[in-house]
Amino acid sequence: MSILELIFLSIALAMDCFAVSFSAGGLQKELRLRHALIIGSFFGLFQGFMPLIGYFGGQAVVSYIERFAHWIAFGILLIIGLKMMFEALRPEKGGKGINIMKPTTLLVLSIATSIDALAVGFSFSMLDVRIWIAVLIIGFGSFLFSIGGFYMGKFLSQRIKPTYAEVLGGLILIGIGVKILIEHLNYSIHF
Repeated sequence: MSILELIFLSIALAMDCFAVSFSAGGLQKELRLRHALIIGSFFGLFQGFMPLIGYFGGQAVVSYIERFAHWIAFGILLIIGLKMMFEALRPEKGGKGINIMKPTTLLVLSIATSIDALAVGFSFSMLDVRIWIAVLIIGFGSFLFSIGGFYMGKFLSQRIKPTYAEVLGGLILIGIGVKILIEHLNYSIHF
């Protein structure tokens, strides 16, 4: 697999990270480079690490995980998205809402958005791929797209009402979950 092909693959894998980071940026009260770097690091590390698990994990482990991983990712993103929307629309809005910057929330979102990278890693084990180069390109691409998504989300949220930004963020997370579920169910129906 060529470097150019790996770059295009990296961009495709980074789209979910971009969308979640976009939602996170929209929820932040202040624009801080530290937050963008934290989000980028979480998503970049997981997007890079998951192909390694797939590559070294072998067919038995990956095929077992793949059977239910899309349901888990869908469930996680649905719950977090619904919670964001509920908190935004609550009349007594005294709570702080969901904190996407909390390490446990970032960890869960990182795992949920990197499941496709696990399957890609398995396919790498059957191709002529320099795995360490692939991991670096995929991880770095997701890091950059996550930072870009964070800043774009913050920019947009400054132009719309905060409640709408939180609802939009929740809808984006739910949309990503539905996309993951449909892609995997559609794939299993055709094969």
